[in-house]
Amino acid sequence: MVRRREEALPGQRSERRLTSIEGGRGVEQRAPREADPGAAPDTGQEVRGPVREQARMWHVVLSVAGAATPLPELRTALEKLAHDHSFFLTARYAADHAEVRYWEEARDLHDAAAIALRLWGEHKASAKLPAWEIVGLEVVDRPTYHKRVAEGFGDPPPQLGGVHPY
Repeated sequence: MVRRREEALPGQRSERRLTSIEGGRGVEQRAPREADPGAAPDTGQEVRGPVREQARMWHVVLSVAGAATPLPELRTALEKLAHDHSFFLTARYAADHAEVRYWEEARDLHDAAAIALRLWGEHKASAKLPAWEIVGLEVVDRPTYHKRVAEGFGDPPPQLGGVHPY
């Protein structure tokens, strides 16, 4: 599966789809059930699905490692990943490990972590990423991230944006 931003039609807004939520944005509340000749008798109650949940932003740090890879190839692959993935912040790399930082939009921590754990594998072929394994994952909500930065902990990397060697 390739995750890309969908292009908006003229006069419409481009929205990001969440892969782990049915329909991409949660299930809308449904209107009262219409009379259907084959349906069970109407009890007068509305048929409702789950209430739409608001997506939140999560700061993700994904650490991967594996066999040494030539640095020019690795840099090119990480730059391709940065181009393909929305909300990409920065990546740091060495011949045998890398760290990718980005924002993810998801309804809860579980969804954000699940998406993050699939990121490397889903882009491995398209971005020509090395066959490395995920060795670390940190996912925090936006207020926690900003609180850490304000308190002097968890500072953003010195070079924000782009792909840089350690």
